[in-house]
Amino acid sequence: MFRKILIANRGEIAVRIIRACRDLAISPVAVYSEADAKAVHVGLCDEAACIGPAPSVQSYLQIDAIIKAAKTTGAEAIHPGYGFLAENADFAKAVTAAGLAFIGPNPAAIQIMGSKTSARRAAVAAGVPIVPGTVEPLSSVAEAERTAEQFGYPVMLKAAAGGGGKGMRLVASANELRSAFDNAKSEAAAAFGDSSLYLEKAIARPRHVEIQIFADTQGNVVHLGERECSIQRRHQKVIEECPSPIDDSELRDRMGTAAVKLARAVNYVGAGTVEFLVADATREFYFLEMNTRLQVEHPVTELVTGIDLVREQIAVAAGARLSVNQEDIQWHGHAIECRVYAEDPGNNFLPSPGRISHLRVPSGPGIRDDSGVEVNSEVSIYYDPLISKLAAWGRTRQESIDRLRRALDEYEVDGIKTTLPFFREVVRDEEFRAGSLDTAFISRFEERRKAARLVEDTDGEEQIKQDLATVAASIHYLKSQRDASASRHASGDAQNRWKMSGRASLHGARTRMSVRGKRLRDSE
Repeated sequence: MFRKILIANRGEIAVRIIRACRDLAISPVAVYSEADAKAVHVGLCDEAACIGPAPSVQSYLQIDAIIKAAKTTGAEAIHPGYGFLAENADFAKAVTAAGLAFIGPNPAAIQIMGSKTSARRAAVAAGVPIVPGTVEPLSSVAEAERTAEQFGYPVMLKAAAGGGGKGMRLVASANELRSAFDNAKSEAAAAFGDSSLYLEKAIARPRHVEIQIFADTQGNVVHLGERECSIQRRHQKVIEECPSPIDDSELRDRMGTAAVKLARAVNYVGAGTVEFLVADATREFYFLEMNTRLQVEHPVTELVTGIDLVREQIAVAAGARLSVNQEDIQWHGHAIECRVYAEDPGNNFLPSPGRISHLRVPSGPGIRDDSGVEVNSEVSIYYDPLISKLAAWGRTRQESIDRLRRALDEYEVDGIKTTLPFFREVVRDEEFRAGSLDTAFISRFEERRKAARLVEDTDGEEQIKQDLATVAASIHYLKSQRDASASRHASGDAQNRWKMSGRASLHGARTRMSVRGKRLRDSE
C-alpha cells in the first residue's frame, strides 16, 4: 500500500479522496491554486503545494507542476479525482513516466474511450449495442446531411472529443442541420480543442442509465449495478439515484454484462462508468460513452452496495485484487443524490460566486453530504460551482425521497444563491415521486411550474380586484354615512365617532391587501 498520495484536484472530490486516504493511514498531499490557498481540502492535508495562479489552465491543468509537487513531497501515487486531468491520457503517461502510480486506468484505455467515435467502434467490436449513427467523425456538413437522411430525423450532433453537453445539438429537421453543425463544431473546438463531430439517431424520451464497473490488474472485472441519471439540465446531470426506478433485475444483468464486456475489450483497470440510453417502453439499451474515472455520483452506489469505491481505487492501483466477486455484490435499499451548485435558479441558473456567510448542513438517518466548503469559504468564479453533493438512503425509494425532502428543508446556505430551492420543488413533484423519468424531465417540470405560477398569479390578481372593490365600496359607504351624519348632527362627538370607525375600516382593508400582496411576492 502507498504511504503518500498526491490529490490532483480540489473541492469536494479532493476532500472525499483525502478521507479515503486517512481511512487507509495514507498521508494525503494537496495541490492548490492561488485562489484556493484557504480551501478546505488544503487544510485537511499533511502537505500542500501551490501550483499556479487561479485560472485552471495555469494551475490544475499544469501537468509538469503537479508531477513536480508529487516528486518534491515524496508522494508515490497521484489520484486525479474527476474533471481537470482525470481523463487525460497524456497526464496518465507523464505520471507513470515519472515513476509514480496513476490511480486510474491505463493511458491506452483512456485514449480509446476518450474519443466518442473510437469508443463506439470499440463497443461494436465487443458486441455492445450502440445508438444508430456514425462511428467515424463527419467530414463535412454534406456528409451530415446524407447521414441524417439515412437514419431519419430527429438526430443528435455530438462532439467526438466531448462531454457534458458541449458541442451537442438536437436537430429536428433538415433545414436546422447546417446551422446546428456549424454551431456544434465551433463549440467543440472551443471546449476541447477538437472540432470533430459525429451523428446519432435521436431516441425518443430515453432514460440515461449508467453502469458502474471495476477491474483489477489480475483480469477480474465486476459491475456494481446501475444509476439513473435522466434528470439533466443542459445535458448536465443534477439528480442521480441507485438503483433506477425501473427496478428491473433482468435489465440490470444485461446492461452489466455488456459493460463488463466493453471493459475487458479495452483491458480496463480501476473504476469506470459505462453510460447507456434506455428506451423506457421496450427496455432496449444503447451504448452512449464511457467515463474512465470516478463519477461525481458515485456516493449513491456506495450507499446501496456498501463498497467504498475510492478505497477500492487506491487498493487496485497498488496491485491488490478486487475485494469482491460479482456474486458477492448485493444492492440494499435506494439512494438519491442532488448536486448542490452555487447557481441562481431564479436567474436562469447563472453562477453565483461569493463568500458563504452561513451554512447549516443537514444530518440524521440516511443522510450524507460530500462537501468542499465551510462557513467563510469563497466560491470562486474560476471553477465549477458545485459546492456539495447531498445524498439520502432509505430502505425504499419512497423512504429515500422523504429523507431527501427533509434534508433539503434543513439545508441552509447564505451569502450566495444555490440550487436548493429548485431541488425542494423537484422532490415534491408527482412525476418525480412516481419515477416517470427521462432526459426531458426538467423541461416538463419547468412547464408545470410556469403553469402553476400563472394560475396562482391569476388567482392573486382576482383577489386584489376583489379587495379594491371592497375598499371602494367602504369609502363610498363611509362618505354617504358622513354626509348623512353631518346633516343630522352638528355636534363634535358625532363627528369624532365617524372618524374613528372610518379609520378602523380603511385600516382593515389595507391590512388584507398587504398580507395578500406579500403572499403573491413570496410565490414569485
